[in-house]
Amino acid sequence: MSKIDRYSSRLVTVGLAVLLVLLAVGCTPEHNQSTFDATGPVARSQLNLFYWILWTAVFVFVVVGGILIYAAIRFRRKPGDPDPEQTHGNTPLEIGWTVAPALILAVVAVPTVTTIFYNANSPDPGSLTIDVVGHQWWWEFNYPHPDGSDSVVTAANELHIPVDEVININLDSKDVLHSFWIPKIAGKVDLVPNHPNQMWILAEEPGEYYGQCAEFCGVAHANMRFRVIAQSRPEFDAWLSTQAQDAVEPIDPLALRGKALFEGDARCWSCHTVAGSKRARGQQGPDLTHVASRAHLAAGIVENTQANLRKWLEDPDAVKPGNLMARDAEVYNDPVRELTGADVSALVAYLRGLD
Repeated sequence: MSKIDRYSSRLVTVGLAVLLVLLAVGCTPEHNQSTFDATGPVARSQLNLFYWILWTAVFVFVVVGGILIYAAIRFRRKPGDPDPEQTHGNTPLEIGWTVAPALILAVVAVPTVTTIFYNANSPDPGSLTIDVVGHQWWWEFNYPHPDGSDSVVTAANELHIPVDEVININLDSKDVLHSFWIPKIAGKVDLVPNHPNQMWILAEEPGEYYGQCAEFCGVAHANMRFRVIAQSRPEFDAWLSTQAQDAVEPIDPLALRGKALFEGDARCWSCHTVAGSKRARGQQGPDLTHVASRAHLAAGIVENTQANLRKWLEDPDAVKPGNLMARDAEVYNDPVRELTGADVSALVAYLRGLD
């Protein structure tokens, strides 16, 4: 064997070893977005279907691979062998390898169809229904108002749900195709503009779960994340009641200046809503009525701390490349309207008080 052949063989061996390691690491259940740690009936049904398909594929691979290896060894050419007898088909064999795959597919079809219908039909259509709206590149969640009126309570990028209860979800998009995916609770369902979809989820354990847009939707697609907070029913009711209230009116002088900027020269009001404000009724960006109560900023990219909020306001594109605020807001595109350090401090003081 030449040096080039030996080198190529080593490269292939190392490449396969690296691939196996990456596959093993990627399947670790402890990962935040691992589908192998199902904590709800929807995710568990999809995981069971995956195992059906996986082991069926392994069976087919072993059988076909075994036959190929046997044929290669048993009928290998030996020195002095004449040309083998030429054949032009084998009817029983051809029927066999046509019928066998059809039977295998029929077997796999049973759990597949069962899982599809199970996931498509909510076991409790009358339970809590949340409207999820996808935007480039953030998530809007609309809840029924706790007072029973027709109004809704709007949150962004953090989906709160009561644990161990069926949650019905209506999915829609305001711009392009998105996909709603909570790996540990449920597989992805697409959000199609002007074509609402539905799904249901149930979290069996309290805690925080990672969500992600799973359909390429533009430059910031990879940063279109969200969190699911599964909590007890009393905790959820308390959270929803708080979210239904208008924003807290600031009393600190710096926060008051921040509010004046927000509703004035900075023009934040044109894209964001703050309930209770007479001017901030924008729909282009997330609702900021209770932004200080959220654990993360920029659709789950950074923790919601004073330092990170300041970085976000100073240069949003550095925190989340491609976001629309950096592209469209005049304070980032017009040198005359550029925010000063004092302006940023005032806005931070105002937003940190919206809890």
